[in-house]
Amino acid sequence: MKRRQVLFGLGAVSATAIVAGPSILRAQAPITLNGASQFNDDHAFTKALVRFEERVKALYGKPINFNLHKNSSLGLEKQYFEYMAQGRAVDYAIVSPAHMSTFARSAPFIDAPFVFRDVEHMGKVVKAGMLKPIEEEVEKRAGVRLIGHAGGGTRNIFANKPFKNIAEMRGLKVRVQGAPIWSRTFSAVGMSPTVIAYNEVYNAIQNGVIQAGENEAAGVEAMKFYEVAPNLVLTQHAVSIRPLCFSMKTLGTLPKDLQDAIIQAGTEGGEYGRQVESSEDGQKLEALEKAGRLKRIAFEERDQMKKLTDPVMAAYAKEIGAEGVFGQVNSA
Repeated sequence: MKRRQVLFGLGAVSATAIVAGPSILRAQAPITLNGASQFNDDHAFTKALVRFEERVKALYGKPINFNLHKNSSLGLEKQYFEYMAQGRAVDYAIVSPAHMSTFARSAPFIDAPFVFRDVEHMGKVVKAGMLKPIEEEVEKRAGVRLIGHAGGGTRNIFANKPFKNIAEMRGLKVRVQGAPIWSRTFSAVGMSPTVIAYNEVYNAIQNGVIQAGENEAAGVEAMKFYEVAPNLVLTQHAVSIRPLCFSMKTLGTLPKDLQDAIIQAGTEGGEYGRQVESSEDGQKLEALEKAGRLKRIAFEERDQMKKLTDPVMAAYAKEIGAEGVFGQVNSA
């Protein structure tokens, strides 16, 4: 009888261990985080995300897996941001501030025309923490934390016809990002802006729906916009800033030491992204022009273009409650 009880007890322990085993294994399995990029391995945004992953691994020092979905396999940046806000499918990504406007009206302001004088000015603003109020609004309203700032490309207008001054650009049908400030500033200069999804720009120009778009060198190269709009007019109307974002819903489920690693790696990944894109910008344009794929055209009235947009920017900053940030950035 006693022998039977002992065997039964051992069996119960074994059964318990078998049932508990998978849970224990799951708890010990490395955490997997999912990222997303619209572009391939050669794009500056993808490189910044890879550097972020590398730095998290180094800072955390424990097993962790990253699954970076590239080439728009999970959709576009607008979808990435929505996924992060919902806490599903995408944990981290680089997203244009224009796609955050549904959640936080002030977000697109940091990427609007003529906010930054140049790449150095943008870096100074970021390192000084001047964008903190906007970052806090995005986190509060969208549940997405801006852990770093990549970008650094100078934006110009690519068009299917050449122009060199404001008079010649009047009425130009140009694709702009979805944030209202882009339509307002481009309208103030006399262009005819329209909002079109990024992946539809090529066909829209090819089919005559629009005549132009605006982007930095990395985007022009990656999307082959030069095939339908070979005239790159050097308006230099903006410097791209692309926040490296992380889902707060995901972040809250992670160990504290991993959270700390992610926050630090975000800053480092963003800085690396700015270095990569700003250094590659001119090289890409020169290579494309040498290959006969596009023609760079000097724009003669950049200062006048900025002067026409200044009142629009000031009014917009007041409208969205970003006057303080606007003043700080201008004086930096």
